[in-house]
Amino acid sequence: MGAGRAGGGLGLRCAVATMPECPELHLAGRFINGACGALVFAGGVERSAVGRGPEVPFRSEAYRISAVARGKELRLTLSALDPAAGPPAQDLVFRFGMSGSFRLCPAAELPRHAHLRFLTRESPPRALCFVDPRRFGSWRLGDAWQPERGPCVVSEYQAFRENVLKNLDDRAFDKPMCEVLLNQKYFNGIGNYLRAEILYRRWKWQEQGFRLPCNSLRLKIPPFEKARTVLEALKEQEQERRKKDPSLTLSKKVKLRRENADLLELCHTVPMEVIMAEKQLLDPEHTDDYSTFKNWLQCYLVPGMSSLRDRSGRTIWFQGRDPARRPARRALS
Repeated sequence: MGAGRAGGGLGLRCAVATMPECPELHLAGRFINGACGALVFAGGVERSAVGRGPEVPFRSEAYRISAVARGKELRLTLSALDPAAGPPAQDLVFRFGMSGSFRLCPAAELPRHAHLRFLTRESPPRALCFVDPRRFGSWRLGDAWQPERGPCVVSEYQAFRENVLKNLDDRAFDKPMCEVLLNQKYFNGIGNYLRAEILYRRWKWQEQGFRLPCNSLRLKIPPFEKARTVLEALKEQEQERRKKDPSLTLSKKVKLRRENADLLELCHTVPMEVIMAEKQLLDPEHTDDYSTFKNWLQCYLVPGMSSLRDRSGRTIWFQGRDPARRPARRALS
């Protein structure tokens, strides 16, 4: 997550050592649509000399910008106000890398590392900027999502769930659960802090349909348990439920899942906690205040939790000692 002081923005920086994950991408899309929905942009798109993306061949005297997120990607659409007289719409798909974010600020006060800039028609103009200090983020032309990415855990939950459960014979599921959670072919949008929170948490649904953290309830899934072992049990449970009552309506299925949360359900509801609590966790007007987000974390970077490197070299945070696997690498804590 990334951001600075000047103007509105969205994200967390290295103060909590997180990279943008699906909540940040979805919130960035919401920020763009909310802050820029009524703005008119004009001219060409400015690109820095070191931006990791192509020049954008779009120029219009008056156009609008809209955004939509899917997993760890975000698509911008530039649309001329007068489609008949202006250029065809231009789509760009962004990946945020390790520190990408969007900021809206005065054009005369551009933040450092603003690698792509869209200028408004007002006077004085403002700029919607793609800001990426570490320069691992990128963009490409066109509207296509990366084909190797699976359905989004947030916006395409049912398709995500089915994609996982119907492909459990894939060799990818031979790996430990904590490593598979980062496989974007099946868990598009999940990153390091989300996998720690998902493996640690279990949530209790309240009557009004929202989940509140309940520290006494946990999934108790060892991070290095074989993924197929964990997920095949979910598949069997789902098949048993269908046998008992194949005529269940969608609303009843949703109610059952709320009352019996499983790991795949948490892959949706934990990110949604961040998204639904946007004003409390990620305040675009106070992007250097991460205290609320850090208070929300129950496992990732939390004192007293254990951490070690997985086989991909990423640090996994968890509670207690892992009984399922003795890591080859030295434990970090």
